[in-house]
Amino acid sequence: MHSMTIFPARAVRGSLSVPGDKSISHRYVLLSALADGQSAIEHLSTGADVATTIKCLRSLGVEITSTGPSAVSVAGRGWLGFLPPTSPLDAENSGTTMRLMAGVLAAHPFHSTLVGDESLQRRPMRRVIDPLTAMGATIASDDGRAPLHFIGPRPDAPGGRPGGGLTGLEWTPPVPSAQIKSAVLLAGLYATGETTVVELAPTRDHTERAMPLFGLSCDIRGSRIRVVGGQRATAAAAPLCVPGDPSSAAVWAAAAASLPGSSVQITGVALNPLRCGFVHALRRLGAEVTMTQESVEGGEPVGSIVVTYGDCRDAHIEAAEVPGLIDELPVLAACAAAGRRLEVSGAAELRVKESDRITALVAGFRALGVDAVERPDGFVIDGRAQASGGRADAVGDHRLVMAFAIVGLAARGQTVIDSADSVAVSYPSFEADLHQLIT
Repeated sequence: MHSMTIFPARAVRGSLSVPGDKSISHRYVLLSALADGQSAIEHLSTGADVATTIKCLRSLGVEITSTGPSAVSVAGRGWLGFLPPTSPLDAENSGTTMRLMAGVLAAHPFHSTLVGDESLQRRPMRRVIDPLTAMGATIASDDGRAPLHFIGPRPDAPGGRPGGGLTGLEWTPPVPSAQIKSAVLLAGLYATGETTVVELAPTRDHTERAMPLFGLSCDIRGSRIRVVGGQRATAAAAPLCVPGDPSSAAVWAAAAASLPGSSVQITGVALNPLRCGFVHALRRLGAEVTMTQESVEGGEPVGSIVVTYGDCRDAHIEAAEVPGLIDELPVLAACAAAGRRLEVSGAAELRVKESDRITALVAGFRALGVDAVERPDGFVIDGRAQASGGRADAVGDHRLVMAFAIVGLAARGQTVIDSADSVAVSYPSFEADLHQLIT
């Protein structure tokens, strides 16, 4: 597998844009496929995960045409219009693909199967199986893990519209998850009555913001998100432009906060309040961060983030903060490795991502000469001694590739990252953008 070599840098400086947001891209493509009519999407994420969702939808009869380097046109198939697939649908390494597709396939009146790679097949799917089964879906699994086999709605399910076969419910996910929330809401569109998700903690609300773009009503009252069954999605009235990915922006923000003399501007980023937890964490770690909203695209605030190196301060990230920055925890840890102490707790969910991110992060940091301690629900990084550099294994996890690269920029010697090709899952142009900013 591909290795990446990182050399120590004096600073990172400059301005750049980042790929389209991965979470929003999944939702725009999927909702376009469910709609009546043709939708156009621009600045779509070029990562492997979104390409996987597109491939699955094509296997269900959806016509998706590339109209540019990061643009597509989607001919929606309308209400329950997906065609039975001729082979299992491969979600590869994408948990978002598997869980969101599950919400839709649960309502379609045919047999289908969702599979994934070895990593995805280890991830827990009971949390999406349980609510969908409670709605009337029949799903077989390997003890709560993929492959997931959808048998189509039960013949005796009440089903309001022909072929729907699901019944609305109220569901409180035991673990806060935007993916589970979205799967239940998508299934709720095909159910009789109302479907409500009650959140124990706020999670990404991209599905709720995207639904009105496709003529779908989604009622939000505090922690309760409700959809009414029987709604038909319509094609987006105008081309949709996916804003830049905050998780990708966080990489350069953390890099700028790690090296004295650094200053980076990231433009065109989604400034969704539920995605900017990393900004507040970087400020606590001593970085100077400015966010400027410049527009609203598809219900999402969009603007620029400027990060300048500041002081080195210690910080503690606790459980209540974790849902708002869980994907950014590896790069925040990398920032701490350059002169700070960071303690993270309440983040046991990291253990069921593309890898066990707690174990793999700590092992990689230690290999690079960083003082790192593993805890059951988090870790402690003490970066007051400069990292030595060395060789770290990203274990096929794109977030770890980027975190180890930041550690390497601030290390004494060179850093080699194994399994670095996995960075293409979310950020195929990562190396090119890194070299653009290094001084």
